[in-house]
Amino acid sequence: MGVFIEISVNSELLDPEQSEAIIRLCPVDIFGMVGNHLAVKPENEDECTLCRLCLETAPRAAIVIHKTYNGEKLISLGTN
Repeated sequence: MGVFIEISVNSELLDPEQSEAIIRLCPVDIFGMVGNHLAVKPENEDECTLCRLCLETAPRAAIVIHKTYNGEKLISLGTN
């Protein structure tokens, strides 16, 4: 769990291809696979640069980035 950023993933909303695309797109290696599910690497969570690439790629509400320092939530808005 990050100090400044908490990222949650609803892997049930992601297919394997979307999960792999998110892993490839993330410039700071936040995501990985656990079994067949996309997961957050807790040790990398605070490295998030808020680039929004994962949010633009993931289906609606599959990824939520919570900025713990101000309470704002960024929610993926892709179509599904």
